[in-house]
Amino acid sequence: MITVGLTGWGDHDSLYLTKEANKNKLPTYSSLFRTVEVDSSFYAIQSRRNMEKWTEETPGSFRFLVKAFQGMTGHSRGKIPFDSEAEMFEAFRLSISTMDQAGKLMAALFQFPPWFDCNRENVKTLRHIRELMGDYPCALEFRHQSWYTPEMRDKTIQFMRKENWIHSICDEPQAGIGSVPIVEEVTDRQLTVVRMHGRNESGWNSSGQPNWREVRYLYRYNETELQEWAERLQRLEQQSDEVCVIFNNNSGGDAADNARQLMGMLGQEIPAIPEEKKVEMEQIDLFDWSGQE
Repeated sequence: MITVGLTGWGDHDSLYLTKEANKNKLPTYSSLFRTVEVDSSFYAIQSRRNMEKWTEETPGSFRFLVKAFQGMTGHSRGKIPFDSEAEMFEAFRLSISTMDQAGKLMAALFQFPPWFDCNRENVKTLRHIRELMGDYPCALEFRHQSWYTPEMRDKTIQFMRKENWIHSICDEPQAGIGSVPIVEEVTDRQLTVVRMHGRNESGWNSSGQPNWREVRYLYRYNETELQEWAERLQRLEQQSDEVCVIFNNNSGGDAADNARQLMGMLGQEIPAIPEEKKVEMEQIDLFDWSGQE
């Protein structure tokens, strides 16, 4: 099974063309896609109240890929708002427990920063995190090429299989050591994650710039690129029960269109986006009008 979705549900204006849809974005989104990546959890561990609300607003078959809090992946530059690492992980586990109990948690996504390179200490960190997460399914995404050099590629994949990490495969610009190549390998029989970041090479290394959010993921996949991915996904599907594809190329609002385009290439149903109903005024024939003045 190949499941296609987007990063977040709030910023995809092309999906919300009616007042009702704009007012109820998640219910509308979940009528169009079967999964979503929760990225707000990267900036702050979400309350159980939020997670319960989102769980209740979506169909029974809908599932969430929840991005790990930045303090858990080493992105935070300052002090984390927790007294200890144990408290931070406990808060995150509690947050995702609602979705897990409802059968709507796909996995927790641990995306590590470009400076998290392949060394003994970081391998130890990954083992430690996997222990802290217990039985929760966890996906792993790197942003440093050292994990996939010719010497380390197979060792990295074997490590992920041994430590029960789900592989998050990336499509992203090859823009130096802070980006990784497409590595078409499955590490978990049940799930494989694919994240489509676009191929904007000039904007990829713009972190820290005032407009980095506007340019980093500014990219629209063309038909040839998506067809290549459709074939790749079908190969991955032979090795994993589910392949979850998340489009993250939304700096210019392209993610939703590209996702729906890929769904069509895969032969999947593409639900219609709700539109305002046009009220057609009846034209009265002056000669048939029977009113009196």
